Amino acid sequence: MLLRVLAALPFIGILLGVPFVNRVEPLLLGMPFVLGWIVAWVVLSSIIMAIIYRLDPSNRQIAADSEEVRP
Repeated sequence: MLLRVLAALPFIGILLGVPFVNRVEPLLLGMPFVLGWIVAWVVLSSIIMAIIYRLDPSNRQIAADSEEVRP
């Protein structure tokens, strides 16, 4: 359940959040606020997907199997 909620966060942040932050001011690193919002969510999406990868139990099983094969 937690993995599904984490996976939905980028969708919610980018697609559903943009209408609420659709303004030019304040500027974030010289970008309009809405563009800064989207860039931030692209970066956060990568971080969230890395967290999901680490928490997914099937990935732990694959890693454990690959370590057993090595001499």
